[in-house]
Parts: sequence; C-alpha cells; structure tokens
Amino acid sequence: MSGVFGRVFGKSKEQSQATALASLDKLNETLEMLEKKENLLVKKANLEVEKAKNFTKAKNKRAAIQCLKRKRLYEQQIEQLGNFQLRIHDQMIMLEAAKATTETVDALRTGASAMKAMHKSTNIDDVDKTMDEINDNMENMRQIQDLLSTPMGAAADFDEDELEAELADLEGEELEAELLAPTTTAPTTAPVRVPTAQQSTRPSAQSSKTEDDELAALQAEMAM
Repeated sequence: MSGVFGRVFGKSKEQSQATALASLDKLNETLEMLEKKENLLVKKANLEVEKAKNFTKAKNKRAAIQCLKRKRLYEQQIEQLGNFQLRIHDQMIMLEAAKATTETVDALRTGASAMKAMHKSTNIDDVDKTMDEINDNMENMRQIQDLLSTPMGAAADFDEDELEAELADLEGEELEAELLAPTTTAPTTAPVRVPTAQQSTRPSAQSSKTEDDELAALQAEMAM
C-alpha cells in the first residue's frame, strides 16, 4: 500500500515540478512579447513627436496636435504594458520561490529518510551489544596474557620474598667487597687510609705484611 502511495505522490511531485517549469517558460515568453511591443510603441511615440515638430515648423497646428494625441495614446499603452510586465515579474518571482521551497523540502525529506534508514540498520541495542563483545574480548585477551606470563613447573614453587632477600644479600656482599678491596702496595710518600673495621676483620693478613706495610697501617691509624 505504501508503495502505491509513494508512486502516486512521486508522480504528483514530478507533475508539479513540470507544471512549474512550464509556467515559468510561458511567463518568460509573454514577458519577451510585451517587451517587444513596448519597444515598438516607444518608437511610434517618438515618431509622432518628430512629426509634430515638422508640422509645427510648417505652421500646421492641427496636424501637430493630432500627432501629440497619438503619442499620448501610445504612452498609455506603454504604461499598461509596463504594468503587465511588472505583474509577470512578480508571478515569476513567486513561482521561483515556490520551486526553491519545494526543492528544499524534498532535499530535507530525502535526508530524513536516509537518517531513518541508518537508524533502522544501527540502533542503540546493537551498539551496546557490540561494545560488550569488545570488552569481553579484551578481558579474555588480558586473562590469556596473565596465564602465559605465570611461572610453570619448578619455577612456580619459588618464593618471591626469599628470592628478593637473596638478591639483597648479593648486592650487600658486592658493596662490601668494593669497600674492602685492599691496596697491596703503598708509596712511602703518601700514607694509605685503612678503615679500622678492615683491620679488625683481617688480623692474619696484617701479621704477614712487610715492615713497610705495617708502618703504613700505623700511619693510617694515627691519621684517623
């Protein structure tokens, strides 16, 4: 049923547009015809003026007056034709405005139909469903990544706290080794500063030093 109405109203719209165009063409033709008649009457009126001047020079007053009368008649027709042209211009402006209005409404109606069709193909429920699917897929991917990064086998039984404590001990030993690294020889002109903690923890090493080393150690203690 809607298709029948669409065809009927579609034909009616096309017929209206064709009628408007035909009316504009007819008005244009009429306007051109009136303009031609007006130009012809203007020429005739000017000709009567020239005749009246010639009769005036010939002292033929009666003939000159007749020429002026005919000129007045032509001027009246010219004024009437001007009014006709003005009405035709008004009618053309109204038809063109109506045509523009109709085309604008048709364009808006077409846009509304397109928007309605898009809304039918994509509604809010579909959008919500799509977003839920995206969120579910992202959550599944995150869980998969977590599972892949989880330690397996023997590595899964290691205590993270114990590993961190062992790492801290290793770092402490490394730092202590750097601080306790000895200088085996020292020049006699520059005494070597040796921490007291180092001397207390290594008594056997001091007993095996040469006399120069013992002297350097004594100078270092005195400097402290």
